[in-house]
Amino acid sequence: MSMQVKQSILKIHPYKQGESEVNGVKATIKLSSNESSLGPSPRAKAAFIKAAQELNRYPDGGQTELRKAIAEAYQLPADQIVCGNGSEELIQLLIRAYCSEGDEVLMSENGFVMCKIHSLAQGAVPVFAPEKNDCIDVDALLQRVSSKTRMVILANPNNPTGTYVTRSEVERLHAGLRDDILLLLDGAYAEYVSREDYTAGASLVQENDNVVMTRTFSKIYGLSALRIGWAYCPISVIDIVQRIRTPFNTNSPALAAAAAAVLDVDYTETVRRHNQKWLDRFQAALPKIGIDMLESVTNFYLLRFPTNQNRTMQGADAALKSQGIIPRPTQVGDSQELRITIGNDAENEAVLAVLKDYMAA
Repeated sequence: MSMQVKQSILKIHPYKQGESEVNGVKATIKLSSNESSLGPSPRAKAAFIKAAQELNRYPDGGQTELRKAIAEAYQLPADQIVCGNGSEELIQLLIRAYCSEGDEVLMSENGFVMCKIHSLAQGAVPVFAPEKNDCIDVDALLQRVSSKTRMVILANPNNPTGTYVTRSEVERLHAGLRDDILLLLDGAYAEYVSREDYTAGASLVQENDNVVMTRTFSKIYGLSALRIGWAYCPISVIDIVQRIRTPFNTNSPALAAAAAAVLDVDYTETVRRHNQKWLDRFQAALPKIGIDMLESVTNFYLLRFPTNQNRTMQGADAALKSQGIIPRPTQVGDSQELRITIGNDAENEAVLAVLKDYMAA
């Protein structure tokens, strides 16, 4: 007799990460995973190297120094912060804590795919709301709330579109939810956004018992390799997460590097300005050569190609890869698009040159 596997797990398709190699090309430019092209703060690197001298010691299970650093940088209470092996682990812990077999987890159609995977692994049912004009549709989400809904997960800004919903829309979504539904605001790209009508959700957490905000050090802070993230939660939620969090889920070099990174505000601002400069540059240049670019507030941009010409996403993907540039083909609704991460100056110039040649050929 073979071992029995939970049936919901068999519905999961393993996560597929962005490509990092091109056959036959030695020197590549990887722009497929929304990593920081400028890398981490020099202070973060120094803290990582220093922490490496004590790899024989267990990390601080209380995550004290990093929680204090985050609290200082974001003006939040440290006792309501918990850190994880990436924000993705914290999302997993929250789904484990608040969702049971048959419960529903509601999210937008282009939400973070790991939210679906963790829901299915728990035996919960992921429910998807369609988006409108490439943006999360709050009305569509509220229409799909049922008696079985236990969690709503909102990636804001969203991936792969790079768009966001405003503070007022997030507040309207929360106002339309029952008190027994947890609203999880996933702000992986929040640090890139400078729009006055945007909120990552800290104030909603402060004012309510059923809102959690998750953040990551993988994007603007450039610490993807270390897998470190954090969540800001109501005290009641912190208590629950701490009951199931493993005591050493975050490693010492990651804790040290993240603490240094979050306090190096000047470097973070340098990365943000570089990112915005190139978003503006691409937004101005690409429509002129016949490519539609969604207006993005993140460190990536989504490209659409004309349907009435012999210029396709697949063709542009092949043209870029022929020059060693690796974008990420993706599906948005019924159409195939090309998502490209903002690189350094030379990488971005190379992308523009290849796309201009491809569209003019």
